[in-house]
Amino acid sequence: MADKFLPATKWPDGLSTLAGGGGLKVRLVLPLLPLRRRLLLSGIIVLSAVLGYSQTKPQEFKTPGSYQSVSTQRAFLNQYCVVCHNERAKTAGLMLDKMDVAHVGDNAEVWEKVVRKLRAGMMPPASAKRPDRTTAETFTVSLETELDRSAAGKLNLGSSGVHRLNRTEYANAVRDLLALEVDVTSLLPADDSSFGFDNMASSLGVSSALLEAYLSAASKISRLAIGDTTSSPSQKTYIAPADLSQNEHIDGLPFGTRGGMLIHHNFPADGEYLFQVALLRGTSEELFGRVSKEEKIELSIDGVRTRLFDIDTEEKNRTRVDNITQPMEVRVSVPAGLHSIGAAFVKRNYVEVEDVFSSTYLRSSISVLDVSRTAVPHVSSVTIGGPFRVTGVSDTASRRQIFSCHPASADSETQCAEQIISTLTRRAFRRPATAEDLEALMGFYREGRAKGSFDNGIELALRRILASPEFVFRLEHEPANVKPGAPYRISDVELASRLSFFLWSSIPDDELLRLASQGKLKDPAVLEAQVRRLLADPRSSQLVSNFAGQWLYLRNLQSITPALEEFPGFDDNLRQAFRRETELFFESIIREDHSVIDLLTADYTFVNDRLAQHYDIPNVYGSQFRRVTLGDNPRRGLLGQGSILMVTSLPTRTSPVARGKWILENILGAPPPKPPANVPPLKESASRNIEALSLRKRMEEHRTNPACAGCHRIMDPIGFSLENFDAVGKWRTKDGFSAIDASGELTDGTKVDGPATLRQGLMRYSDQFVRTMTEKLLTYALGRGLQYDDMPVVRGIVRGAAGEKYRFSSVVLGIVKSAPFQMRTRARSVRESAGIN
Repeated sequence: MADKFLPATKWPDGLSTLAGGGGLKVRLVLPLLPLRRRLLLSGIIVLSAVLGYSQTKPQEFKTPGSYQSVSTQRAFLNQYCVVCHNERAKTAGLMLDKMDVAHVGDNAEVWEKVVRKLRAGMMPPASAKRPDRTTAETFTVSLETELDRSAAGKLNLGSSGVHRLNRTEYANAVRDLLALEVDVTSLLPADDSSFGFDNMASSLGVSSALLEAYLSAASKISRLAIGDTTSSPSQKTYIAPADLSQNEHIDGLPFGTRGGMLIHHNFPADGEYLFQVALLRGTSEELFGRVSKEEKIELSIDGVRTRLFDIDTEEKNRTRVDNITQPMEVRVSVPAGLHSIGAAFVKRNYVEVEDVFSSTYLRSSISVLDVSRTAVPHVSSVTIGGPFRVTGVSDTASRRQIFSCHPASADSETQCAEQIISTLTRRAFRRPATAEDLEALMGFYREGRAKGSFDNGIELALRRILASPEFVFRLEHEPANVKPGAPYRISDVELASRLSFFLWSSIPDDELLRLASQGKLKDPAVLEAQVRRLLADPRSSQLVSNFAGQWLYLRNLQSITPALEEFPGFDDNLRQAFRRETELFFESIIREDHSVIDLLTADYTFVNDRLAQHYDIPNVYGSQFRRVTLGDNPRRGLLGQGSILMVTSLPTRTSPVARGKWILENILGAPPPKPPANVPPLKESASRNIEALSLRKRMEEHRTNPACAGCHRIMDPIGFSLENFDAVGKWRTKDGFSAIDASGELTDGTKVDGPATLRQGLMRYSDQFVRTMTEKLLTYALGRGLQYDDMPVVRGIVRGAAGEKYRFSSVVLGIVKSAPFQMRTRARSVRESAGIN
């Protein structure tokens, strides 16, 4: 009676030991229950345990030789450090006068903090007596050498054996499994973040509500993938961004059009669908942009014109064609599957009045505007409803991906179903399908087949696969022959999953799974070849959107709305151009395998006409992005890009504090501590006296607060060197009536006076930038925050990459070959962790 049970599931031993099971395998068998309850219970059971982190012997780490004697190190500390960091002063809670330099491993956490400050040039402070660069470097290397040597037997190999897919990974897994793009934001709640990323195992918790969301998502996705001729009509409305200027062509829409919206919509079945296009209006129903005459809106499906709406916005013709006080609509037959829907204005040969629609013109307040300030109407929304008069389901990309066979007769249905389900299970579970897997899933198939067609049976089995813990979670099973607390190498199929989720944020493909199933990923040459193949694949663009998008704060762009009165030229088109520039720039580092240092120094970027105009770069035409050479332009590298400059600013002005903090954290790897809770914010221009003061002078007054001074003395001078860029990244020489003063200094006291000298000064710390990026990338790859005992591994990766001139691939390969990426520690039971025999 296999159809009455869920598949037997062997959970990692660590789960049962934490529950007091002593490492016993658990066979999950649930009695016959309603489908939704069976799926829900199977999810709840797997989520009841979390694997902890352990320390164990590393696999291959090596350290260089010693550079300074203990007495020389003590002399360095006494001369440059102890004056502040002693038992009496206790500056920053650090006391180095009695610390044992001969046994740094005994206080590794403290010494790693010292190394971090030294590497960032923050200690000794610029105002104190400082050693020459060579002396400081020798001392720092000596500390690192001893720390690495002392850590040789106890590196942190911890990695949770239960790791839920985040929302992005789930969507990508569905895409690669079923050739189906889904709007995961409408299916699952947003994920929490920690350590700067949303793929941290410790933050990806579960709840009954989340499990219900996964079950609902599995049901909707399986029906959409197979096709649903019984789908009831429904509708979905897509709303244009409130600050989108629609005066120019939008990428993806037909040439010869301007503005409008481009939508990617999944149609569940072949049938008729109702399309409604609404124009932007105020609360009093006045049409936005009514001074423009005789507009035409083109509705297209997959780039092919479906309908051309005529509109006349003059008052005397207000009741003319299509009654524009109501949404324009048309009913069209559309085959099942994913299609691109465009609604855009046909571009005329002239524009009577410049469009100045901007972000603060919110829909709720449009009625108070003089709507004639914009020359062109704007598409407000597109609504898609249906299906009506369903005729069937076409051979969509999803169906071609799923149905590897089609039964010729009723007698061949079971064999074909087993083939389909076996293939889907292997890809979804990221391992070979077991007999138990197939037995249980075929039970779901038979249940669906008994109630409907062959397709219904496959759909129900697919729904079970998508709701399975083996799909929703990355599960790593602990071998029975390894003692608790001992290190072991994860299996090849588990390594394949770690690799694909690191580089693709998705499941392994067939080639990677085949090699893993054959045990060939153990071969270093095979593993390296696969890393290079995955990096070359278009799916590695997920490293840009997910890793760089969070590390560089690009995801924050969407939530920032600069003040219209200060930046009237800003709109959503420019915001999207900022994001796309940095994504293309970072992707070029990956694709062309540049040195990661080029992120700070590259003499090129990517612009379209809108961004080029903003940057004062001549001779760039059209909405397509293209690579341009910058030469000596101050915009070289990340620090000259609008995305970075905007996410480190306030809506009304620049923020030297935020820009300095961003550099400390993301380039020098030495983030300042959180500000005290009782510190008042910087006074803005609430009076004429304050308004007359430059931002620099107002911040100098702010630093008179002793609670602020310590950190702001470091952050602010760095941030001031970028003051020539305003809050939306446009170059300027004045701030109001005051000339820009871009003078500042780095943590070591190096004087800078603008972006160019800032970049030159930071290049003295290029090795530290590589360490910082490596830390961030290793955090992202492991799905956990790094601790002080991970630093020896970081240094080993950086040393290995140095021989390859810090090429991006060398850093990635160093991570993939590292012990924490390939190994784990066998979890201890509760009794063993407590020292109970």
